[in-house]
Amino acid sequence: MNHLISRMQAVQSPIIPLVGELIKNSPGTISLGQGVVSYSPPPEAIELLPKFLAEPTNNLYKAVEGIPSLLTTLAKKLLTFNGIEINAENCIVVTAGSNMAFINAILAITSPGDEIILNTPYYFNHEMAITMAGCRVVLVETDENYQLLPEAIAEAITPKTRGVVTISPNNPTGVVYSEKLLRQVNQICGDRNIYHISDEAYEYFTYDGTKHVSPSAFTGTSEYTISLFSLSKAYGFASWRIGYMVIPKHLLVSIKKVQDTILICPPVVSQYAALGALQAKPEYLQANIGAIAQVRQLVLEHLKQLQGLCTIIPADGAFYFFLKVHTQMDAFELVKQLIEQHQIAVIPGTTFGMDNGCYLRLAYGALQKDTVQEGMARLVKGLKTILDTAN
Repeated sequence: MNHLISRMQAVQSPIIPLVGELIKNSPGTISLGQGVVSYSPPPEAIELLPKFLAEPTNNLYKAVEGIPSLLTTLAKKLLTFNGIEINAENCIVVTAGSNMAFINAILAITSPGDEIILNTPYYFNHEMAITMAGCRVVLVETDENYQLLPEAIAEAITPKTRGVVTISPNNPTGVVYSEKLLRQVNQICGDRNIYHISDEAYEYFTYDGTKHVSPSAFTGTSEYTISLFSLSKAYGFASWRIGYMVIPKHLLVSIKKVQDTILICPPVVSQYAALGALQAKPEYLQANIGAIAQVRQLVLEHLKQLQGLCTIIPADGAFYFFLKVHTQMDAFELVKQLIEQHQIAVIPGTTFGMDNGCYLRLAYGALQKDTVQEGMARLVKGLKTILDTAN
């Protein structure tokens, strides 16, 4: 059957299930792997479910782009938090998570053989989606602090380039891009007549006074800027699968074709839950993200013990740190040994496109104050032990 090999052969296997299997085989492992939070959706999300159940027509398909009440609520949120005005040039599409929003965008703006620019390290599902679409990923390195290099991005653009992807706050590095850098990249996209796809799934997760910036809020950019958002992280909504995207109005027909084919409509029960979640009091986000900020400080204290063994770049967003480990070891082999010998799990940097060294992504969003102490102690001890043997 080798002659039936499909395009999927070129797509990397998702790393999370692979590491998950290693964790399953090492009982008691603490995971610093998957990017999730430990807290649950706000009670307002659950309180709205009876309203969904009370309307029999909710069991039927609804609008491809989302139910009107949720679209209205999202428009208000975008204006107040992001500074994005929904007008005649743009619109909102509700999706089954922001990963679906990304594939919607890629299929809407490309043809097979086109190019999309990713900044390294990239989010692995972005690379996978572009490859699945039959397009070519063009990689552009970031600087020593994982910040964007606009000149390098501009040099990488060819006649086949259809878009540039930025992620801020960033997965996997946790860095937050400045307004100046995002404006420069956005301007390059406008000048070259290509799209700027801005992934903002971690928009609420910023620390130490750092501010999140949405490129769709820049004046005069609605025609070529696509912003992707998610409820999975901030609202503890991962399995409910609700995200949304702000798109140029001229892409709506194409994106509705994609979404109608794959999904028909976003899960209506989840849309009702999302509508409730967005009505939660501000204290919900403040308390939960505040707790993660405290966990982050504890993580930083432990990481200080790895100075000399790892390069640790300051990161003021999301809930990740991206470590460059000073070793010739293969990153996946290091991850495997950490799980099997020290019951602590992280993600290898190779899955984020970092092949020029040994990198690890550390995710701390799901940790509590009690588990972070034990988890980080295991990581520090494990890295010191393994590297001492290897080097």
